[in-house]
This record gives sequence, C-alpha cells and structure tokens, in this order.
Amino acid sequence: MSANGSVKNRSKDTGHRKRSSGDIHKQIEQFVPGSTVPDDNRQTTVNLLICVGGIYASFLTWGILQERITTTSYGSAASPEKFKAPIVINTVQSTLACLLGYIYLRFTRRKSSDLPVFPTTSIIFPLLLVALTSSLASPFGYASLAHVDYITFILAKSCKLLPVMALHVTLFRRKYPLYKYGVVALVTGGVAIFTLHHPSGKKKGAQNSSAWGLLLLSINLLFDGLTNSTQDHIYKAFKPYTGQQMMCGLNLLSTILTTGFLLVEPWLNTTVVGAYLGMKPGRGELEAALAFVQKYPQVGWDVLAFAACGALGQVFIFYTLSTFGSLLLVTVTVTRKMLTMILSVVWFGHKLSPMQWLGVGLVFGGVGLEAQLSKREKQAKVAALKKQK
Repeated sequence: MSANGSVKNRSKDTGHRKRSSGDIHKQIEQFVPGSTVPDDNRQTTVNLLICVGGIYASFLTWGILQERITTTSYGSAASPEKFKAPIVINTVQSTLACLLGYIYLRFTRRKSSDLPVFPTTSIIFPLLLVALTSSLASPFGYASLAHVDYITFILAKSCKLLPVMALHVTLFRRKYPLYKYGVVALVTGGVAIFTLHHPSGKKKGAQNSSAWGLLLLSINLLFDGLTNSTQDHIYKAFKPYTGQQMMCGLNLLSTILTTGFLLVEPWLNTTVVGAYLGMKPGRGELEAALAFVQKYPQVGWDVLAFAACGALGQVFIFYTLSTFGSLLLVTVTVTRKMLTMILSVVWFGHKLSPMQWLGVGLVFGGVGLEAQLSKREKQAKVAALKKQK
C-alpha cells in the first residue's frame, strides 16, 4: 500500500516538473506581453547577422527613400511640384507587406491548419482598431515632413515610449518602475533641446510652419502610441497569436481601409462632411497620385522600393522577435534609428548645432538606458521563475 502510494507521489511529482518546465515560457509571456520566448536552436551567429543586417539594410534604405519621396521637388525651378499622396504610399506598403507576410506565414506553417490569420472572430475588432490608428498615423507623419526637417522627424519617432507609456497608464492602468519615468524625462528633455535649438536665419513663415509641423508630428505619435499599446493587449489577450499572423492580418485590414477611403474620397469631397473636414472638390488622391507618377515615373519606382523595403523590414523584425526576443530587437531598432539620422545628415547635407547633438545624446542615452534596465529586469524575472520549477 505504501509502496503504491510512493509510486503515485513520485509520478505526480514527475508530472508536475514536466508541466512546470513546459509552462515557464507561458509565464514569461505573462510578464512581458508582446514578446516571444526565443528559440535556442536558432540563436546562431549566422542568424544574428542575418537579422541585424536585414533590419539595417531594409530600414536605412526605407528612411532615405521616405525623405526623398516627401521632400524632393519635381519640375522646373519656377513651378516645383512635390508628391503629396501619403494614403497611396501607405496603401502600397501595406499591400506588399500583407503579401509578404502571408508568404512568411505559409513558410512557417507545419500544416495547413496552423497559424490562421484570424484565429477567432473576437480578434478582428482590436486588429481593426490597430489598423485604423496605424493608417491614420502615416498621413499625419508624412504631412509633418513638409514643415519639420527629417532629423526632427526621426528623433521624435524614436520617442514612442512617451505616448505608449502614457496610454498604458491611462487606458490599461499599468504601473511602471520609477526608473522608466526617469527615462521619459531624459527623452522629453532631449526632444525639447533639439527642437528649440534649430539654427537661426529662417523666415518667420518657416518658424510658424514648424510649430504646425510639430503639432502634426504629435498627433502621429499619439496614434503610434495607440497602435503599440493595443498590439500589446492583443498579444496578451489572444495567446499564442504570433508576429507573422499579426503582420499579415494588420496589413490586410489596413489595405482594405485605405483602399476603401481612396475609392470614396472623390465623392466624399463633394459632401457636407468633406467640406467640414476641409476637403476640396475635385479628383481624389489616388487619381492625382497616378497622374503625378505618369508625369514623373521616378516617383513610382521610389514608392515601390520604399514599400518593398518596409515590407521586408517587417519580416526581419518579426523573425528577430521570435528567434532572439524583444530585448535584442529593441537594441537593433534603436541603433538603426540613430544610424538613419546620421545617414540623413551625411546624405542630405543637414547640419546640427552642438545643442542639437546634446539633445540627440539625451534621447538615445535615455532609450539605451531603458533597453539595458529592461534587460536586467527581465533576466531577474526569468531567474525567479526557474527557481520555482
């Protein structure tokens, strides 16, 4: 009798250890929503070089093309023209990203029923919300580039933790460690210094338009914050939803939304709603963009290259996340943004004052500090979970 009881106890203990070992990854996911547990078998130097090289190559090229598309003047010097079609650009990029994301999804499936794009109907609404905020963010970002220089744009885009933190605290009632508020203070101070120390000598109209550009950029960051905080919620609420599923699903919904708007825009321009929103009657953005590309074909090739770089970059981002985890991804993306900014200075001849370089140092120092302290925090949590096995 006692022997049978001992065997049963040992069996239960063995089963408990197996379950604990299998569940530790799920417990880590609960502590760090939106990040995936790395696959040790794929953590090789070759894969690391592929991930880092892919992200750098894709988004450094993406950044140069973005600035060229939005700031280059075409035509004669007497009557220069600029390509102003942010929704068309966004639609082309989301379409290519959706196609590439589906190929990525099919490649990672073990059988046809694995990894559905929409595993449940309840996930469609939050995904649609993310698609809407991300689709709205891009036009405001592109519009701001007409009033602020690209360096300010990149620096501000590096400060996504500001709106993300604010929205997590207000909407999702999340609490942060004290050091993260210190990081926010560093980043905010860096942005303020950089913005307030633009070289003098600009015309008054340019200064006024700069204030308008900063407002547009702030709206862009707000929508970015809504996008990222809602994505975190989706990863947490719909486990085990993967990066490649979200890449395909979000870009599909974004393409449907923006294409629908482009098709109804000519009609909307003639309505009371369009007049209230300041939309002018006439041809819509899609027709105007096609006419511009026919007149200046180089723009079309730049838009396609821009979209292809963005779509390919998303694949490398999601692969890095699934292979090495979110900590390495944060490090890579932060250094990529710094290289994008420096490359813009060299490529397009921008000049920064000493105080602006101080602002740059504060921003990237704060973001780097955030990545380092977050790494230590996560390592401590993982160590604590392993002790509980």
